[in-house]
Amino acid sequence: MPTWAFFPDPCACYAQSQKLGYPESKVLGEIFVAESISIVETKVTRPWEGAADETGLENWVEAALERHQAALKRLERVSGARTPENTLAPYDGAVAELSMARSLTSLLNSVHPEKKVRDKAQGLIQKIAEAGTLLALNQDVYRALEAMDLAGADSGTRHYVERTLLQYRLAGVDKDEKTRARLKELHDKATQLSLTFRRNVQENVNKVIVEDKSELEGLPEDFLANHPADDHGLITLTTDFPDYLPVMTFAKNAKLRLKMFLAYNTRAYPANEGVLLDLLKTRREIANLLGFATWADLATADQMMGSAENLRAFLADLDEATKSGAEREYATVLEFARQHEPKMVAIDADSRSYWYEQYRRSAYDFDSQTVRPYFPYDRVERGVLDTAQKLFQVSFRPAEDAEVWHASVSAWDVFDGGERIGRFYLDMHPREGKDKWFSAHPLIPGIAGQQLPEAALVCNFPEPKEGNPALLQYSDVVTFFHEFGHLMHALLGGKQKWAGLSGIATEDDFVEVPSQMLEEFFRDAKLLATFAKHYQTEEPIPAELVEKMNRAGAFGRADWVRTQLFYTTYSLETHYEDPATLDLNVLLQADYTKFLPYTWIDGNRMYASFTHLTGYSSNYYTYLYDKVIALDFFSQFNRNNLLEDPVAMRYRKTVLEPGGSVPGKEIVREFLGREQRLEAFTAWIGELG
Repeated sequence: MPTWAFFPDPCACYAQSQKLGYPESKVLGEIFVAESISIVETKVTRPWEGAADETGLENWVEAALERHQAALKRLERVSGARTPENTLAPYDGAVAELSMARSLTSLLNSVHPEKKVRDKAQGLIQKIAEAGTLLALNQDVYRALEAMDLAGADSGTRHYVERTLLQYRLAGVDKDEKTRARLKELHDKATQLSLTFRRNVQENVNKVIVEDKSELEGLPEDFLANHPADDHGLITLTTDFPDYLPVMTFAKNAKLRLKMFLAYNTRAYPANEGVLLDLLKTRREIANLLGFATWADLATADQMMGSAENLRAFLADLDEATKSGAEREYATVLEFARQHEPKMVAIDADSRSYWYEQYRRSAYDFDSQTVRPYFPYDRVERGVLDTAQKLFQVSFRPAEDAEVWHASVSAWDVFDGGERIGRFYLDMHPREGKDKWFSAHPLIPGIAGQQLPEAALVCNFPEPKEGNPALLQYSDVVTFFHEFGHLMHALLGGKQKWAGLSGIATEDDFVEVPSQMLEEFFRDAKLLATFAKHYQTEEPIPAELVEKMNRAGAFGRADWVRTQLFYTTYSLETHYEDPATLDLNVLLQADYTKFLPYTWIDGNRMYASFTHLTGYSSNYYTYLYDKVIALDFFSQFNRNNLLEDPVAMRYRKTVLEPGGSVPGKEIVREFLGREQRLEAFTAWIGELG
């Protein structure tokens, strides 16, 4: 299916989203194309500008759909020889309108403060997706694209057309009318199921009631201050990340950790159990109609990975490479925990983060609370922005005239020298009804000389308030770097000839490379000292503390890979096994115990809130696959001079700026001068060995 049809899972272990258009194919990472060269409008309107209510949003979407149809009519009216100028241009414009409508409407579905607008957005997303499905199965459009003469076309245009034609064939455009009609029904259904699944997670925030403040022993003082008891002496915690992460990391009370673990891992349960099974059945039927045995076979057919068989081999290699190391890590932490609790025979799943934190304090003289005073949110935001400016030789300026969808959102213009090249929005703190995860949302794709790219970060970091600097954990700062890597990819790759090549328009399994590469910059003491300053004393973070943090953070990497193998295998197996006989709970426990040594906790329904299953679907492997590439890329940088290293500009030019105009494997070869290797990844895992 065409690249415009994907609404990727932006990020990370951190990002989540859904797909556009041909809704249940593979997901890229927020790929939204814009108007083509010949028909682009000089001004792009955004649905939160002006009359940002339900009626205004609906009118905005209807106008976009009308422009979409008008572009298709221009394509159909072409007589004579088909060329990129008379055929690809209106096609690119048609999908641009559709995908921009989907991306911007989906953003409001995730972040708008009014539920009635979010509800309207969800209904409109369904309508946009139905139009996308019709286009993905449109034989006349496919034949027109296939008939084009590409003899004089540039390499980016040829790649765009070849990949689009392949995706059309994978969508079933060459099937008979009855089959195509059934595919449309199935995709429309899958879109609705995906939207329902995500909305259930978005609006289902579980709570844990603490009756005695002593239950919060071990949590930071600022956390305690921000969670006062109510008039009845009760303290309410939520499953939002600013509450969940500190409790699981620092709370000494095992019963509290268990309550929080179960509250977090039962979000949207039982509602999403049936929704997910129905979605899996729908996807299986789609795959079968297209000639594939399983959805996983279909989902890897046009990726760098190539096939589900190759994916299984990749996972088997990582399984073998990390099993013994993870077993040693677990044995080490368990032995340490037994010194404190002699009767312990195993570490429970809800106590994993706590005991790793305690071990790191002892073994590496590092208490992660000691770095939090150096990471108040405002300084971290400024530091991440400054790092990106220096690294990629751009500048950011507040876009004072930009309208936003909530008062807490900030808008920034991006400049390359004196030229404005894009805009981004930061929506960084939790609020009621907002998406609870961390993601990058490309919004408007750029077109060289005509339209500037725009993107947004949607995160859930603690919010600074009077008397509360919102101190972050170091893992939060890594997440910020990760998401900003996505953002820079979307913006710096947004100067293409065609909107369909703009920004993060790569294969799905290249999407996480730029984000995971930028994570590694967080480990540089000299870089951190430029912004990580104590919120009370203004002293920069000591280099020796950063060294302790890095050593402590390196412990447990094999365990991290095993965790990713668990998530990856579950996403693969749910789309590989027969959904008619699949038991989501049995499979979850089986995959968990295969890869992780921690005692399974009955009642864990993690799958009900695992929104990557609606985004990356069976292709969650992207995070592991791209980590290998990202570390190989980072190995090319001068560790003693990261921000001044000329490699940074070569990285910008070779990896980020091409957007989707170059296949991922070619980008890897161009930047590395060779094929990717595992050496940097294995060295990273065994850094403390």
